[in-house]
Amino acid sequence: MLNPNDTIAAIATASGAGGIGVVRVSGPLSRYIATQILSACPAPRHAAYLPFYDEHKQLIDRGIAIYYQNPHSYTGEDVLELQAHGGTALMQLLLARCVQLGARQAEPGEFTKRAYLNDKIDLAQAEAVADVISATTVEAARSAMRSLSGEFSNSVNTVLAKLINLRIYVEACLDFPEEEIDFITQGNVAAKLAAITLELKSVFSKAKQGSLLREGMHIVLVGQPNVGKSSLMNQLSGEEVAIVTPIAGTTRDSIKSLIQINGLPLHIIDTAGLRDTEDEVEKIGIARTYQALQNAQVALLLVDVAHGIGETEKIVLNRLPQEISKIWVHNKIDATQETAKIIEIAGEIHIYLSAKTGGGISILKQHLLNIAGYQQNAEGVFMARARHLSALTQVENHLTHAAAQINAAELVAEELKLAQEALSSITGEFTPDDLLGEIFSKFCIGK
Repeated sequence: MLNPNDTIAAIATASGAGGIGVVRVSGPLSRYIATQILSACPAPRHAAYLPFYDEHKQLIDRGIAIYYQNPHSYTGEDVLELQAHGGTALMQLLLARCVQLGARQAEPGEFTKRAYLNDKIDLAQAEAVADVISATTVEAARSAMRSLSGEFSNSVNTVLAKLINLRIYVEACLDFPEEEIDFITQGNVAAKLAAITLELKSVFSKAKQGSLLREGMHIVLVGQPNVGKSSLMNQLSGEEVAIVTPIAGTTRDSIKSLIQINGLPLHIIDTAGLRDTEDEVEKIGIARTYQALQNAQVALLLVDVAHGIGETEKIVLNRLPQEISKIWVHNKIDATQETAKIIEIAGEIHIYLSAKTGGGISILKQHLLNIAGYQQNAEGVFMARARHLSALTQVENHLTHAAAQINAAELVAEELKLAQEALSSITGEFTPDDLLGEIFSKFCIGK
């Protein structure tokens, strides 16, 4: 898990040239490495402007050095940070010097993993570090910062404390089976279960919103050539990301664009027009269209409003995955002078718009937000991952089972035990090592 004699080093700034670059070192050799590179170790937590030397006492660069003495550091270990000019070769020189002095190159996410293993942060906060870095919208960044600052963990721990207290009471009841007292009724176990479940739902709701901000929604544009898929893509993106021409079959491969609506990230794929063709390249593009549909959550089925839904569109509809949300988009209302609108016919949503003029685009955007279940400006939303939602779902299920078996104290106690374990897995109290490896392997090097 963690070798206390191991010292790690990595470039902590993004790859490529920059004004400033940072090499980070963590472990028992940090002070020694500082004395060798800087000729002296700076006072703890004081920035010092010093020359950086190689093994021959040749100047590598001049920059800022900061030494953090354990446990007052990000990882809880001795830490050295060297801030120099951000040239690629220069960063590699500094890193190589640290390795030469006894450090090894850090694995992805190893600094944050050490912070977790040294009880500086819990697992939910550790995951939020990566989420802050990868946030694609302002709302996602704010949500991730709430998780990093501990709001998500505090909410989980509040529910967990009440769950543990109730479990202690129920298990205490099992120790006195000879007493002619209804401990379950006297202890208001059913009412307390209901209160915990209600509080859990509030946490779940905020976590689900945070998961939407993290993952976004995947949307595929589908339709025959020249129905305006690329124009709609450009209209939603707010820029010319797809080529638009009157020539059928212009888009031959999938074009991906990441946009945001009211803070919700949308991953939109403009696909090749679906038609019978002898063009081998276009055939490959059409095959990729159907492949993209397998991973999408929403399919926008574009048709020319003047032609309507024909047999070809119905064939495409039948080939779509059953679980995908489908929206019929009747484009080019600017040519027919129809009004932008949204209607429901036989359980299917139809939106009339103009990808050329932008008329009706706001209707489409709002409906996409409704499908996602996204609530803009929701209070206290914190970033959450799929595993968090899965754990919260498990907890909710165990509490439901406990309530259904309220007269059997042994079964209630077991369900409460399982609920506690599932809830504790979010912050890392009950987390298998292989899951930790999977989580931190997706971090960037140096974090």
